[in-house]
Amino acid sequence: MAWITGRTGKRQAMRVLADLHTGERWLTRRTASWDNPWVRRVLPTVEEVAEHTKLWCAVAAVMAGTGGVRGRQAAAAGLVSMAVAETIANGGVKRVWQRRRPPGQWFRPEDVAERPDSPSFPPGHTAAAVAFTVAIAPIRPWAGMACAVPTVVVAAERVHRGAHHPSDVAVGAAIGLAAAGLVRAAPGLLRRL
Repeated sequence: MAWITGRTGKRQAMRVLADLHTGERWLTRRTASWDNPWVRRVLPTVEEVAEHTKLWCAVAAVMAGTGGVRGRQAAAAGLVSMAVAETIANGGVKRVWQRRRPPGQWFRPEDVAERPDSPSFPPGHTAAAVAFTVAIAPIRPWAGMACAVPTVVVAAERVHRGAHHPSDVAVGAAIGLAAAGLVRAAPGLLRRL
């Protein structure tokens, strides 16, 4: 009887995975079809500003320069969390997991013309953006809320322009959350040691 249950469970798990894959394909194609002029203007602009962490570094500089001790703490927490997230995503997971980017024919040719040749999984952009935003939010809530908007836009843009699958972006966000949590917990852990 256990053999039948195990086999049934495996079949159900495979069905769930197939359904998730189908749902992700649908979501990717649906996101790619956003043809609103506002979306086509705003998403790439925000992504370009955030490229190579420029936006987050600028926010950190403003907080450090104008926010006193708490501003400097928020800036440091954000920058360190962002570095940890990018190291995990780009220096670790991406080198091990070689997932292809979504099929180019699902997107407009100009959208996929400049996408990277590196693996799709996980997105360093999303991991860095989420890590920075989550790290600064407890220290500077208004800055965290303000950074949440471009963070979500960057994540959506990566799917919209064919650079990543939605599940890539979800895992990138999880890496960002984990990196921010790790950086936040690190002082306490070091004190205990």
